[in-house]
Amino acid sequence: METIVIVGGGAGGLELATRLGNSAGKAGRARVVLVDRWPTHFWKPLLHTVASGKHDPQVMAIDYAAQASEHGFEFARGEVLCVDREARRVSLAPWIADDGAEVLPARSVGYDKLVLALGSVTNFFGVPGAEQHVLTLDDVVQAETFRQRFVDGCIQASARQAAGGQHNPGIDIVIVGGGATGVELAAELSHSARTLAKYNVHALDPVRHVRIRILERGSLLLPHLHPRQSKRAARHLRALGIKVLTDTAVARVDAGAVLDTEGCIYPSAITLWAAGVEAPPLCATLGLTTNALRQIAVAPSLQALDDPDVYAIGDCANFVCPVMGKVPPRAQAAHQQAMYLAQVLGQASPLKGPFAYRDYGSLVSLGPLAAVGVLTRTAGGRKYAVGGPLARVLYALMYRKHQMALHGVVRMSAQTVADWIRKKLSPAVKLH
Repeated sequence: METIVIVGGGAGGLELATRLGNSAGKAGRARVVLVDRWPTHFWKPLLHTVASGKHDPQVMAIDYAAQASEHGFEFARGEVLCVDREARRVSLAPWIADDGAEVLPARSVGYDKLVLALGSVTNFFGVPGAEQHVLTLDDVVQAETFRQRFVDGCIQASARQAAGGQHNPGIDIVIVGGGATGVELAAELSHSARTLAKYNVHALDPVRHVRIRILERGSLLLPHLHPRQSKRAARHLRALGIKVLTDTAVARVDAGAVLDTEGCIYPSAITLWAAGVEAPPLCATLGLTTNALRQIAVAPSLQALDDPDVYAIGDCANFVCPVMGKVPPRAQAAHQQAMYLAQVLGQASPLKGPFAYRDYGSLVSLGPLAAVGVLTRTAGGRKYAVGGPLARVLYALMYRKHQMALHGVVRMSAQTVADWIRKKLSPAVKLH
């Protein structure tokens, strides 16, 4: 019985482990092991809702151990130190508890097939001061750090304003990057500022005193959408009181300000970097062919070009589609690649043929009540622009689709009802 090790429990990794466990794992054809440094899974496209306080990650997180028990695979917690491809072993760092005690020593896991689903990390593009002075949204811990800084910052600014004597009261927040993460976070933060004021957490004017700026290097926000949709998103953000600054490249980040290449200075109590991603540093240590973003070059079978026993999916993979070129780092790509590999590795008679990516479009949230995006028709590739409440419903369904892939229709439906009840009983955002 062969051992399939999946490194990374993100959108693609966990779905692949679940599908392989249900097929090959439960049938006894393969031992499936999922490796991740965290104990729980949270869908990365919704990290901005954790940062704004809209969602509680403890409520939405999925325990890897529970998922493994229910779906026929094993979970090994630990951070990957290195991969010995010759010996076919993955080395894990010791698991250290919060109090410093060693829970598990350094250890290794052997494999016959290795799937790398490592996701991505923030790309600072070498901008001076960025790595030292900004916050990012690579994981739940970082998102929670941002949320706490935002709530505390509003409370502190409110207290200073009440004390009087401040020339420019309030708090300045700068978001670098006008892609989906930056736009979605800005819209949710505007809503959070209003909600916190409603519950008297702070006494600031949500528009005049909670000043949110988006700095985008390009000429439009959301460059992956049609320009008409990008302009629509910018108008919506400006209507919320958010300042949108396009054609603005960041030259340096200081502790309390962001400087652009034209010499303009933007005060910033909190700076969030959402300007781009790259593969984790581990990818560059494996002896595999990578691109400038450290993404692993893969064949149409999703196998690494240098090792047929190693596969890569999701953001850490450099897959070039013959029709549309390089596949963008999106959750739908990881989902499709997980489905493909589950069939290739998990069936008694593996499917033959290359992986074919299908772009179904993209949706971007603009807060609780709005969204914009483009849907792509599978036959003919025709694109349809969507916006408003319809786009918001479709956006919400993306997460439900992810839940359904992991839990099935019944449990997904039950969770949807539970989320609706919880929403009716709790404040719209976390208040502390």
